[in-house]
Amino acid sequence: MNIDAIMRTAPVIPVIVIEEEAHAVSLAEALVAGGLRVLEVTLRTPAALGAIRAMKQVPGAIVGAGTVTNPRDLDAALNAGSEFIVSPGLTEPLGKAAIAAGVPFLPGIANAGDIMRGLDLGLDRFKFFPAMAAGGLPALKALAAPFGNVRFCPTGGISLENAAEWLAFDPVLCVGGSWVSPKGAPDKPVVERLAREACALR
Repeated sequence: MNIDAIMRTAPVIPVIVIEEEAHAVSLAEALVAGGLRVLEVTLRTPAALGAIRAMKQVPGAIVGAGTVTNPRDLDAALNAGSEFIVSPGLTEPLGKAAIAAGVPFLPGIANAGDIMRGLDLGLDRFKFFPAMAAGGLPALKALAAPFGNVRFCPTGGISLENAAEWLAFDPVLCVGGSWVSPKGAPDKPVVERLAREACALR
């Protein structure tokens, strides 16, 4: 599955922060049951790599690593079984390492220079991050204009209230959001309901 197919799987990619590995499977089961199969587990906690391994066992889940910032993180994420990689920004060492690994890669961009660096590496699917702090939808519309073949997943400040507006912009294939995976022990019925609401944003 390439990064374009992953981005088109559902309108929202949950941005997940796992504090305790024991929460991973039930959270993944609830998100998948609600229709959100693509799960981005951020490498922000010691439990993240174990959570990726655990979530991989959930039928239907497509599990990747977020907050990957260097080739060392990339290797750890791949060893844990990550099926795709998301980074907050784009550096040449990380970009080249991800391409060499053959893994679907969604690097973060915030300006035209970032996009051009990605295009030079052969990449044309990007995370627009931090979406709201970097100027919101008007900024992305201005950025997208010169790059007709580029598609985006805005992340950072996206919520149920504003996601539909982002998704209505053609170059946006999906959005990333943490609202569908609240921190702490997952309340499965609540998470499944949040996931269903997110899926209905298409």
